[in-house]
Amino acid sequence: MTGRLEGKAAIITGGTNGIGVAIVEVFAREGARVLFTGRNVERGKAVERAVKAKGGIWPRHMLADMTERDWDHVLDNNLKSTFLVVKACMPAMTKQHYGRIVLTTSITGNRVGIPGLVHYSASKGGQNGFLYSAAIELAPHGIAVNGVEPGNILVRDPKSADGKAHIARYKGSIPLKRLGRPEEIANTVLFLASDEASYITGQTIIVDGGQIRPEGDRVIL
Repeated sequence: MTGRLEGKAAIITGGTNGIGVAIVEVFAREGARVLFTGRNVERGKAVERAVKAKGGIWPRHMLADMTERDWDHVLDNNLKSTFLVVKACMPAMTKQHYGRIVLTTSITGNRVGIPGLVHYSASKGGQNGFLYSAAIELAPHGIAVNGVEPGNILVRDPKSADGKAHIARYKGSIPLKRLGRPEEIANTVLFLASDEASYITGQTIIVDGGQIRPEGDRVIL
């Protein structure tokens, strides 16, 4: 199916890297007029060229060593930015009595915890709390607010040493025996942004290959 976002406008934050790039490409392919933001101008231009031709802040600091600046950096980028972007989009959406807001959260902080990522976990858990309440507030204005919780998504080159190490570290604990692809997250975001999800709000969809289901540290064979 194509053209699901024909005539729609989309604002995508973090659109110059990893999952964000895939979301930009999928939304453009489906007919949306896309405005995307990112931290790297050159990567942004490259994404724009690629689209015309055809999630992440993740610093690790153990709690004992974490500074207030470390905490603020992650919370500002992941949680405060959510508030600011949604608030900026609300007037136009309210005026047209239509809107689809989709947050990219994570299983980390909402379903699982990882040492060294206390700030990241707090920010992602906060995003889910934000969307639950925002969905209730904005529903009378025809605006749906939902989220996608990715598991381990392969945004590194799978042939690189870093990519191979990442795959080896995580795929054994994932029932589907592989890491997710960025386009699989993008397609889930696309669904929630389309009219096919018109009766869904205040929800999140977990896209993790079943990673959170095994009990304890048991590895699926």
